[in-house]
This record gives sequence, C-alpha cells and structure tokens, in this order.
Amino acid sequence: MSSNSQSVRIATFNVSMDATNYLEPGQQAQGDELSTRLLSGKSQQISNIAEIIQKTRPEIILLNEFDYSNQSATDVHNFINNYLKISRNNSKPIDYPYFYSAPVNTGVDSGMDLDGDGVASGTKGDAFGFGLFPGHYGMLVLSQYPIQFEQIRTFQHFLWKDMPDNLLSSIKGETAQPYYSQAAQQILRLSSKSHWDIPIKIDNNTIHVLASHPTPPVFDGPENRNGKRNHDEIRFWADYLSVGEQSAYIYDDKGELGGFKGEHFVITGDLNASPKEGDGIKSGIRRLLSHPLVNDTAVPQSEGGKANTPNNHYAAEHTAGWAMRADYVLPSRSLEVKGSGVFWPKSIEPLFRLIKDRKNSSDHRLVWIDISLTK
Repeated sequence: MSSNSQSVRIATFNVSMDATNYLEPGQQAQGDELSTRLLSGKSQQISNIAEIIQKTRPEIILLNEFDYSNQSATDVHNFINNYLKISRNNSKPIDYPYFYSAPVNTGVDSGMDLDGDGVASGTKGDAFGFGLFPGHYGMLVLSQYPIQFEQIRTFQHFLWKDMPDNLLSSIKGETAQPYYSQAAQQILRLSSKSHWDIPIKIDNNTIHVLASHPTPPVFDGPENRNGKRNHDEIRFWADYLSVGEQSAYIYDDKGELGGFKGEHFVITGDLNASPKEGDGIKSGIRRLLSHPLVNDTAVPQSEGGKANTPNNHYAAEHTAGWAMRADYVLPSRSLEVKGSGVFWPKSIEPLFRLIKDRKNSSDHRLVWIDISLTK
C-alpha cells in the first residue's frame, strides 16, 4: 500500500465447507469429503463460494468451516487452482499467493467424558472442540500480501482454567455440582477451534489478522457450557488487546507470554454472538465491541439482509441466514475505514442463486471492510 491511500479489502466468510454439508442422510463423515471435492473441481457449492469471493475481491480473507487435514496445503492449492483461479459466470479469477492453515481443537480427543453421557467417545462432545474428526470446522486465511509466518502466534492449547475470572468454574450440573470433573477442568482448552494472530505485511506496515471461530452458544443444556465458552472465547480478544495484568496471563503455543504487541489489527471470524440478539451471553461481545482500540462505528450492512427480515430493526446488520449479526471484521482505531458491506443479494436479484441456502453456498454471508493505513 502506497501513500496514495489505496484501500485494502479484508473479509470473513463462514463458507460451510465442512464435511456435514456433503453427506447424504445416514452417511458417516470420513474426513476427506472436502479434499475430494476440492480435487475434482466439480462442486457447485464450492464454485458458488468461489464466485462470491471473485465478485467481492477481498485481498485478505478468513474462511471459517474449511476442514483441516494433514494434506491441507494440497487442499488449499486445489481450492485456489480448481475454483478461485477459474472464472465463474464471467467473474474475474482471483489468486492468493499466501495462505495460512493450522490444526484446530475440533474433533481432537480429550481422553475424557466431557458431555456427561458416561462414555469417553473420543470425538464430538468429548473432543476439545465439537467435531466428527480432527480438523473438522477448521480455518483458513488467504492473502495477496506476504504473511509473516515466523511471527504468527496461535493459542490452540491455551487452557481455559488459566483465564482469570473465567466462566468454566461456574458451569454447574443439575445437582449444583461442577459440570466438568476436576480432572477435565485441568485439561480443557479455551478455544473450540483456535485463536490466531497472523501478521501480514502491506508495504511498510503490518496488519495483524486476529482470527477465531468461537463455539455456538447453544446445543447444550441448562448448564450453558457452550454459552459460557463462547463468552470467554470472545473475551480472550478483549484481554489480548489490553495492557498490563489484563493480558499478562496469556501464553501462546510457543510459550510466549502477554498480549498484542502490534499497532494495526483486524478481528475476523464467525463469533456466533450479537450484542443485541440471540442466545449468547451478550456481555462478552459487548466488551469486545466497546474496547478502546476497536472500531465498531461502521457496521457492515446489506439490503438483502434488511429484506430477509423486514420487521427486524437490526436486519440490515445481519450476516447469517438465520437472522443475526454473527460474523465480524473489526478494525483497530489506527485504521481508516473506507467502506464496508455484507454480500447478500435480494431474493429478486439474479445473484440470489449464490446464497439461497446452505447447499448453494453457506448459511452465512461474506462480510468485508475496506481499510487504509494512511489515516
């Protein structure tokens, strides 16, 4: 980026490219469902996702629910070469020379009975993050600018118990006893997938992409274990961006202590929380949105979202087909926001075919902002 104030578009998109979107009724996930379709280049759903990315043209994008595997580098190359670099309905092809993908907690066996069904099954409810296999619901960052790989910080293994004033200890069962055993509380990880701090070099500046995908605050019981985890996963970023004791407890997967050490950042991801709607504990997302370093003044909007639920006061800000603001691209106040939006065509528009339902692309929408570093 040069001194002429060229803007950079950064996006987040929960693409629903996880195995369950490709299974027939009664079929069991094997873990290679996405890899197979990326290799073939013939999936209509993935073609539609590629077309959405081609039409919005972000220079940097986080994809949630892009399954991770031991051959993820091959998968990403197949996604780029077999989908993104091929014109879709006359859209201009797009390329990403740089990408980052890494292991996540979903589907990774905890070795314990975490869901209380009496059996340590190894996956799903007993995994560190809900998933049918290791890497299920993974994450991927694509970039047209160089990623500073040696400076990436990941927090996959950070223990939930090590967050001061966490909500883990408040999760109680029906008898008011701790829902999780003391042994489980000692090994539970905070992140249901992972938290990433990815520095990306843009000319003489660096923007840190802070990527995550907190668990949905539902699919649990009266103990609200997912709701409380969602709250603390989001709170992690608010603490990470703070100085002094508020971030001193944090350690990354390499053992480095402390919080954010940069200047510019953009928080990206499906956070599964809204400050105004939904089932989540709203204090977590409100805390992040009101953080003094975070700029939430330009909330991305769409006419399609507004038309989807016309009687909902917040509809223009929605980012998911089930009518809530769940996906975020939150810049630091050190960045100038030049524009923002949500890719959500109205039902009467030709491009509605791309987002009609989850089978067409996803139940979430691509959310973007344009930023400038020459503020």
